[in-house]
Parts: sequence; C-alpha cells; structure tokens
Amino acid sequence: DDIELLDGAADEFDLDAVRAGKLSPVFFGSALTNFGVEPFLKEFLRLAPAPLPYTDTLSGDLVDPQRKEFAGFVFKIQANMDKNHRDRIAFVRICSGKFERGMEAFHVQGGKKLKLATGTSLMADDRATVDEAYAGDIVGLFDPGIFSIGDTVCKGEHVQFPPIPTFSPEHFARITQVNTLKRKQFVKGMHELAQEGAVQIFREPGFGMESVICGVVGVLQLDVLETRLKNEYGVEVRRQGMPYTDIRWIANDLNELDTSRLNITRDTKLVEDMRGGRLLLFTNSWNVNWAIDHNPDLKLSEVGNVNF
Repeated sequence: DDIELLDGAADEFDLDAVRAGKLSPVFFGSALTNFGVEPFLKEFLRLAPAPLPYTDTLSGDLVDPQRKEFAGFVFKIQANMDKNHRDRIAFVRICSGKFERGMEAFHVQGGKKLKLATGTSLMADDRATVDEAYAGDIVGLFDPGIFSIGDTVCKGEHVQFPPIPTFSPEHFARITQVNTLKRKQFVKGMHELAQEGAVQIFREPGFGMESVICGVVGVLQLDVLETRLKNEYGVEVRRQGMPYTDIRWIANDLNELDTSRLNITRDTKLVEDMRGGRLLLFTNSWNVNWAIDHNPDLKLSEVGNVNF
C-alpha cells in the first residue's frame, strides 16, 4: 500500500530532470539505525553528475575540472567540531586539479600564500586524514580564522570563483550579553557563528560589540544561536525582538554616497556588517519605497555578498 501511494503521489524518476534541478529524488532509510545508508551512498555516487566547470570572475573564462592546477572554494565553515580543541573546519569543494596534503596554495580573498597542512574527510563523528583529492571531492581544512564562505584557494595561475550570495533575513533581534565580563567570548562566538552562515550580524555605526543586531530567516535560528553561545562559548545572552521586516544592502561605493544626508523615515535604521558594508533596515515595504523615491542616487540591493 505504501509503495502504491508513492507511485501515485510522486513523479517518475528522470535523471535528466534531476541534473537540471527540476526534480529531487527521495531516499527512505534511517541514519540512526544505519538502515539504508550504504545503499543510499552508492546510489548517490551513481546518480551524481561529474564535476562541472565554474566561471573565473577574474578572466570570465570557465575553469575546466580537468585543469592541472588546483583550485577550490569554501562553501561551509563549522566551528567547535571538536569541543576539546575549539577547532574550526573550512569545507572546500575542489573544482580542478589535485589537492595534496602539505601543498602550498594562494588564498585569493586574503591575498597571501598558505600551506594546506592537513586535509580531513568527515563521516558523522569519524575523521580521516586526506593525503590527496581531486575535482568533485570535498576536504576539510583547519581554519585559524582566515576563511569566509565563498573564498577561493588555488595554485598556479590565480582564479576566483563567484561569491556565494546571502539573502535577506526576515526576523531581527538585538542580542546582548548578560555577563559583561565575558565580552571576549561573546564577540568570538558571534563572529564565528556568523562566519558559519547560521546568522547575520550587524551593528550600529560607532557602537561596539557589546550589543549586536542579529538577522535570521527563521526564528528557530535565534534559539539555536542562544543555545550554542551558552553551550560552546559559556555566554548567556538577552534577546529583544526588533520590528524590522526588510533589509537592503547599499550598493554605492563608500565615497559615492554620504549616508548622513539620506532622506529616510525615522524608523529606518542604518547599520554596518562586520567588514564595514552599509545596510538599511526597514519596518515595512512602504519605507523601502520612500528611501528609493527620495534618494535618486541611492542604489539598493536585496542580495549581498556573504564575504563579510
């Protein structure tokens, strides 16, 4: 009966539609009891497409996955994977060439060379050292705090992959530490969790990090933030909801627009991200239209760059 229900409710499997992003295959099993995990992984390998070329934003050319020189981009960062060592792992998707443990590479966004001393593969709680990997593989690199999501690492001729966009949060709250003596842990926790992409943090110009504005897509993310700050960094926080519903990135250059002269409504707030980028918080869409209509030189974007 269950199989008949699936046949009637679901679409027929079409590999071309899956690879085009129009159809999502569904697997049934249990990671908890280890039922069906191995068949799923084998079938995933069979169905997954071969590595595809990526565009180099520096030259506009496609980076062939069979290119000899190593290149990859950071798509995820996870803090405190080993709570005993407070480590951070940057997950790198290899786009071309060969990764070798101990190799030297160039961090494009940081503008400097670095040594990829240890590559790690992870499966649940198990870790294994990776000596070599190729296009399509994912390796975890120890991150001392230099990587951000969307960063490119490469060897040989420099390439840079398109940044991963960050979309507008829909819920905002002011996050304040309870114990002022734990400011260092609070700042570190907020920075690291924001770099993971779990939340977005903003601050008012001229203010410190004792209190920050946090933006999320769902309210549950705020609960996760509080729990992780307490359990992983030993910091308790207060959370105060804020009335903002819309956020826009200011796309003008810093020297092109004087934000102090903007004609905006009283309940619109100017904030900064952690790299000094400027944004506007609005309480409703009417205020967004007001800012656009009364500031002809103002350029606003609904999507920002995750590389803060």
